[in-house]
Amino acid sequence: MSIVVLGTVALDSVRTPFGKRNELLGGSAAHFSMAARLFTQVHLVAIVGNDFPLEHVSFLKRKGLDISSLIVDQGKTFRWQGEYRGDLNTALTLNTELGVLSVFKPRISQEQGMIKNIFLANVDPDIQGYLLRKMRSPQLVGLDSMNYWIDNKRKELIKLLKHIDIYVANDQEARSLSGENNIIKAAKALKGYGARMVLIKKGENGVLFYSDKFIFSLPAYPVEKVIDPTGAGDTFAGGFMGYLARAGKISPLILKKALAYGTVAASFNIEDFGLNRTSRLKPQDLRRRLEKFKGGFLF
Repeated sequence: MSIVVLGTVALDSVRTPFGKRNELLGGSAAHFSMAARLFTQVHLVAIVGNDFPLEHVSFLKRKGLDISSLIVDQGKTFRWQGEYRGDLNTALTLNTELGVLSVFKPRISQEQGMIKNIFLANVDPDIQGYLLRKMRSPQLVGLDSMNYWIDNKRKELIKLLKHIDIYVANDQEARSLSGENNIIKAAKALKGYGARMVLIKKGENGVLFYSDKFIFSLPAYPVEKVIDPTGAGDTFAGGFMGYLARAGKISPLILKKALAYGTVAASFNIEDFGLNRTSRLKPQDLRRRLEKFKGGFLF
């Protein structure tokens, strides 16, 4: 079972206590895809400018991604510049250039429109809704967002949640959108907006899964040296959704395994800048770390 991911492909400039990197290949769809590709065929839907380096296009192809719906338009590629300080839990955004993202209208083939698994990574809710309406009969739809859209397009986002199976948010976003400080209450309120399942990422404190059938919390995988957290949440979502797409069904056990795979994938992401670590991963790398992680207490 393949998956369609809509999101950004960007050029990121990042500074952390471990150094600085300029114009790295990044973006929500790129980070998601590096994890999801280890489980299933990934169809990447995004836009870049005509300044986007050709070596990045070749790189995405070499990683086995279907990039036939990656639009190359006249203009500049979306760029993000950020810095991490202290415990590296929060990024300080220094500059954002939307470029061609401001005129993005997703294009997919008829065959891609029939794909059952969709992940709407962080991008304008109007763009997310536009793509979702092009899908013929989706069976599993996940959605991520961010505080900018919660603050500026709250109504559009809440309306979209009525058509979503899994809403993914970090703890700050969950509190902001729900108006609840308690995470459990926030998850319950978010489910009330329409999503069948709610997944709240808590950074170094792990993840909370909430649905009517069960609630499950999982700690983060302990990493000794965090280099660059950029894209960790998208990588988590890629591992989580990729495993669900491969499984082809949902049960409490499958959801727990998907959460564990997402957690392990994110732990690799933060060990190096950009996609440097996740782009080298093989399925057996995830399985080995998962065995260390579960320690007999999950399944």
